[in-house]
Amino acid sequence: MSENMQAIESLVISYGVKILMAIAIIVIGKWVVKKLSAGIEKLMSKNDVDPAIRHFVGSLTHYSLFIFVCIAALGQLGIQTASFVAIVGAAGLAVGLALQGSLSNFAAGVLILIFRPFKVGDFVEMAGTSGVVHSIQIFTTELHTSDNKKVIVPNGGVISGNIINFSANDTRRVDMVFGIGYGDDIDAAKAVIRSVVAADKRALAEPETTIAVVALADSSVNLVCRPWVNTADYWAVYFDLTEGVKKAFDAKGITIPYPQRDVHLHNVEAR
Repeated sequence: MSENMQAIESLVISYGVKILMAIAIIVIGKWVVKKLSAGIEKLMSKNDVDPAIRHFVGSLTHYSLFIFVCIAALGQLGIQTASFVAIVGAAGLAVGLALQGSLSNFAAGVLILIFRPFKVGDFVEMAGTSGVVHSIQIFTTELHTSDNKKVIVPNGGVISGNIINFSANDTRRVDMVFGIGYGDDIDAAKAVIRSVVAADKRALAEPETTIAVVALADSSVNLVCRPWVNTADYWAVYFDLTEGVKKAFDAKGITIPYPQRDVHLHNVEAR
């Protein structure tokens, strides 16, 4: 009888220690997991990551790590955890394969929100389209085109290609080309263009406007005009200068030639 009591006592002590160790693993592990997930959320908050992303990543980190804490606690109790690990791994692989495209877009969305190559309100060109950024979601980015179309671009396509942000800098250069006839005075034409640009207060004094001959084309001598403007004034200046130069050329008798071709006819006597 005493031997049985000793065996039971030894068994209770042995399993009691294992149970206490498992409880300690869960308690301490839960505290560590909580601190880690909170630290990740705090780090993303310092980098101005979107709140939805912060909460999602924090929750995902918390539950993923807590699963491993529970597996460690079960292992301490002597329960074979290899099968649990295999099940979790298989489930994760299956979910990953099923949501491969969505996970790619999600990861790209996280990168966009962290590195901020553009923000809401910027005019950008990406994934073969251009427009004003209306919203940046976890999986997609919404653009509004200049003719007020709504374009939904998957974030994976945004990250995988070039991104041109026209609003990133405070100033932009307006590139325009004006053709004049070969018989017109180049210096006079350049003076006309310079006066039109100078009259527009939106054209910046620095950097200096470039006005020069850029090409001797088939039908015209092409002059380039490159003033610098504030980014918000780009299109207004482009349209106004184009109209202003045309009117100034007309007033000064400077021609803007049409494409033309000289045709030479030869009489051939019949033999």
